[in-house]
Amino acid sequence: MSPTLSAGRIRLLPEGTVNRIAAGEVIERPAAACRELVENALDAGATRIAVAIAGGGIERIEVTDDGFGMTADELTLAVLRHATSKLADDHLVHIATLGFRGEALPSIGAAARLSITSRTAPSSGNGASDDGADHAVTISVEGGHTTPVAPAPGGQGTRVVVRDLFYATPARRKFLKTPRAEADAVEVAIRRLALAAPHVAFRFESDARVAFDLPRQTRVARIAALLGPEAAGALLEVDATRGAMHLTGFAVAPTVTRATAAAQTLIVNGRPVADPLLRTAVRVAYRDVISMGRHAIAALYLDLPPEDVDVNVHPAKAEVRFREAAAVRGLVIGGLQRALAAGAGPAAPLVMRPNQYQSRPPMRLGPTYPAHPPGFAEARLALADSPSARTLPPPDRFHGPFTPRSEEFPLGAPLAQVLDTYIIAVASDGNLVLVDQHAAHERLTHEALRTQYLEGGVRSQPLLLPAVVDMPEADCARLTDRAPELACLGLEIEPFGAGAILVRAMPATLGAPEPGPLLRDLAEEFADQDESTALGARLDAAIARMACHGSIRAGRRLSAPEMDALLRQMEATPRAATCSHGRPTFLKLSRAEIERMFGRR
Repeated sequence: MSPTLSAGRIRLLPEGTVNRIAAGEVIERPAAACRELVENALDAGATRIAVAIAGGGIERIEVTDDGFGMTADELTLAVLRHATSKLADDHLVHIATLGFRGEALPSIGAAARLSITSRTAPSSGNGASDDGADHAVTISVEGGHTTPVAPAPGGQGTRVVVRDLFYATPARRKFLKTPRAEADAVEVAIRRLALAAPHVAFRFESDARVAFDLPRQTRVARIAALLGPEAAGALLEVDATRGAMHLTGFAVAPTVTRATAAAQTLIVNGRPVADPLLRTAVRVAYRDVISMGRHAIAALYLDLPPEDVDVNVHPAKAEVRFREAAAVRGLVIGGLQRALAAGAGPAAPLVMRPNQYQSRPPMRLGPTYPAHPPGFAEARLALADSPSARTLPPPDRFHGPFTPRSEEFPLGAPLAQVLDTYIIAVASDGNLVLVDQHAAHERLTHEALRTQYLEGGVRSQPLLLPAVVDMPEADCARLTDRAPELACLGLEIEPFGAGAILVRAMPATLGAPEPGPLLRDLAEEFADQDESTALGARLDAAIARMACHGSIRAGRRLSAPEMDALLRQMEATPRAATCSHGRPTFLKLSRAEIERMFGRR
């Protein structure tokens, strides 16, 4: 039967077209091709894998391993669709390998110029060797057309070279991102595979730049090497079991977070996955210990019987489906929460300077402030330490102890600061007002920066001594590419050799924050954006990050004039009801609501 046989309006597509369509499902971008090739190397028992790309993987991908290798007959079958060595039977309920579909190599060969060189290990015994053991063999596939297997030089293992990805499917190539963005995606994919297999040495280079070269390591050493020193110094061990499921790995303490979820690696039965159920479980576990808009860092390994997880959900094998989803979710949440509770320990004392406050502030104000105003009695509580609260005198502009003269001040007069984070005020209508000082000041800073930008540019403050911030080269490149945009926001930077950024000026509105955390957050913000993201959206996201870093923090003690000024600025600032991340900046409790809380209504 002809491959183009038709019956009226319905016809069979040619085999080449079918293969190119299938290739688009499996190999949607260079990162997917690299992931498939590295998974093949891991399934082949490799102890060392080297990945090198050029032009973001669009121009060239090379993956070399020291695994089992393939004979000439095996190599011939390997480039045929649905030919695989990884399924012992026709059932898909007990998959113990990373690959199993038999689609990766033929899909790459249908869309690119593919060459494979492989050699098996010499056989033992009488000195004879298996086919291909005394020399390597090679095969090429270009746009679906295969050349015969031929002898070639090469050591044990397999070397796969992919050139001109998607040259045979220009429509797919047209929708790829920039080479740098594609290279970043490849690096993320290889890092996750390296975390999944710490017993294998990994080397990755992009455009002749070595991003990492890791020996065979323990799991904790591999995690520390790939997550960076800041996260490595705050690792909390995770170990939880429920039935046949076992969750292990490491979570990072909530004191170290990221602007995106890119630093979360979730591995199921040795396979890195991007599973929404697992990501939601991580978010829920951290919900009460990190700020909204921030993301936890973790490398978690979930092992369970293969028959309890379906990896045959999507051609890319990135998503899975669990037989007992609720049990998996509960295991992850419970395991993480126990690790976070054990790792928190007692609250660390504040950094002390001479004549500064103690780690827990006293009940009363210092001698600068008068005694408590009439009508506000000092609490007499049977506590070992004084409660973390301070009462304040009413500002002069208010009439009476705590009541504003008119509706001119809807947020009222500040009464006290609680936990060095929340301001308590009473409005003219008698409502109790609770203000989150960091969220409120973040919005004020955001609006100030935005207004300056719209008026022609954010005012910058040159640093007395330029600051050098060490960062991964990929992050440095992202920031350098956006340097003109950042200059409009008052942040003046320039490259400073390999893996460093020189900061010459900061936005004056921010005061003097440490530039390192701000630059790292901005780099992650830019990495999470598409090239199609509008300039205005990119700048507003950058302004939001700057506002967060330039705002007064939770835990900072404020004077009475500072609290009063904060409330007055909130009243005069648009969008002041929420911070840059959407959290409320203040809450109001009416007399009726308070009485209902106490059961009086």
